[in-house]
Amino acid sequence: MVTRETRAPHENARMTQSRRMSLVEAMTNVAVGYALAVATQIVVFPWFGLQASFGENLALGGVFTGISLLRGYALRRLFETAQRR
Repeated sequence: MVTRETRAPHENARMTQSRRMSLVEAMTNVAVGYALAVATQIVVFPWFGLQASFGENLALGGVFTGISLLRGYALRRLFETAQRR
């Protein structure tokens, strides 16, 4: 049986992340993906017969970015809470 005493030291260490850093991480992740998402829309939309101006692609990317930011933050907090239990 593996107990706390028999684990390697790095297995006993517990990393926690503040809510602020969770938000910073989620924002960074979303910001890096934003340009790729817009570029993908510009390439893929025409395959499905969808025509959007560059400004519309930017706006739609912004909507999806906002949703992604909220999702990433909420999931990070959910998993952080679950890990503490």
